[in-house]
Amino acid sequence: MNQEQVAKVREGKGFIAALDQSGGSTPKALALYGVSADAFSNDDEMFTRVHEMRTRIVTSPSFSGERVLGAILFEDTMDRQIEGKESADYLWSVKGVVPFLKVDKGLAEDADGAQVMKPNPGLDELLGRAVAKGVFGTKMRSVIKTADPVGVAAVVDQQFEVGRQILGQGLVPIIEPEVDIHSPQKAEAEALLKTAIVDQLASLDADQLIMLKLTLPEADGFYAELVQHPNVLKVVALSGGYSRQEANERLARNAGVIASFSRALTEGLSAQQTDEAFDAALDASIASIYEASIT
Repeated sequence: MNQEQVAKVREGKGFIAALDQSGGSTPKALALYGVSADAFSNDDEMFTRVHEMRTRIVTSPSFSGERVLGAILFEDTMDRQIEGKESADYLWSVKGVVPFLKVDKGLAEDADGAQVMKPNPGLDELLGRAVAKGVFGTKMRSVIKTADPVGVAAVVDQQFEVGRQILGQGLVPIIEPEVDIHSPQKAEAEALLKTAIVDQLASLDADQLIMLKLTLPEADGFYAELVQHPNVLKVVALSGGYSRQEANERLARNAGVIASFSRALTEGLSAQQTDEAFDAALDASIASIYEASIT
């Protein structure tokens, strides 16, 4: 584990950029960016288009370690290069941004008001490649839709079980049990979730560090106990479908929690923009998310 990167995440000011759209979410992300489906004819071409978008973001002068602590990459992005360097190496050595990798393979079918992660038999091989490429940590997502104790427990138990596998490879797992912002029981689900996370944190060794990526809560400051926990390197928030303005407003009311936004980060960016207009729009987006993250 790179201690300089640990210190950056723990003490630095800024947020985590989520640049990890996967095969399922990439067409929508490209469409929002102004690249329609007729611009690619297969998955490889699609991933090339989205890599071009991500490259444009991270090579922008607006994107640097001064305001962006880390960036979450999709596996395909990790395996590609940016300006002649491996993507993870470019982020850290050129931009001072800590690289993370999305490692889950998507969601299983809904059960007990939640979706756990699909089985991931190739995880150890992927983690080994990530370590070799200089990745610092990982991210994996589950979804909670109702306040069902069985479903919440299934999500949290699986997240921490896989988290221990990731810790065993010397990586820092970002555990992401997302609560659906449209859940009619959002506050009740968040209460169950926090209790389950606190229980799991108690089972970690003192030197085992994790991060948490959580939906912005209904009650301001609700996750303060997790922010202050010695095993939690950082609590980051997902935008979850909120507009950037609403996500920023909610984030600013949760001290110690920083952003890890995806769609909200790229809101307003377009493939048709000139480089000057693109950089200006990205700078405004980063500035607003940064300000909300340091509040």
